[in-house]
Amino acid sequence: MVVDALSEDATREVARAAGAAVVERAWTNFIDARRFAASSVTTTWTMMLDADERLDDALKAAIVAAQPAGDLDAYRLKRVTYFCEQPIRALGWNERLIRIFRTGGAELRAHPVSGGNAALHERWEVPGRIEDLPGVLIHDSYPDRQSYRRKFESYTTLEAEGLEPSAAALAWSATFAIPRLLWLLGPRGGLLAGWRGMYLAFWSALYPVVVRRKALVRARRRR
Repeated sequence: MVVDALSEDATREVARAAGAAVVERAWTNFIDARRFAASSVTTTWTMMLDADERLDDALKAAIVAAQPAGDLDAYRLKRVTYFCEQPIRALGWNERLIRIFRTGGAELRAHPVSGGNAALHERWEVPGRIEDLPGVLIHDSYPDRQSYRRKFESYTTLEAEGLEPSAAALAWSATFAIPRLLWLLGPRGGLLAGWRGMYLAFWSALYPVVVRRKALVRARRRR
């Protein structure tokens, strides 16, 4: 099943040609879209994929071969994110996420980086027993720096809309920007990823500052 947010490319035609059921739905936010999709599933198990994700051969085989025990509630998949055509295995971009679960048995919750109530950076959470599957979920969302910056601008704007504006909070986040950058370059492995890691560490360190600044600017414009 493909939930399509009124896209303007050939998504619907390609999906239907491949045998998928296509549901068209106007975009609201990430949480609403995923919860709507999950509520429409009628099979025993649910697996969620984004449009910029694909399975490697090992993961495909593992899913087909899986024989879940009766007390198993979910599977975690190893997701590796690509940036400028290279996998980034630092900065938390090499992660395990719950993406396969018993239908109706998972809760989706947002985890905004800067706090607040923005509906993004969401994760499926399952209280029961979880196992890991071998293989890789390939997340190819950033083919170039421009695509990364577009998503950076979009996400910081969305997160700012869920925050109370605060000059003190902006100053506090700015104070920790350099320590955060050093942490991302060192313990989080940014330097080991070459120029790509350094680029991502720089903008990740600035992310909370940009969010807080946008929240403050938005509030001032409304006065």
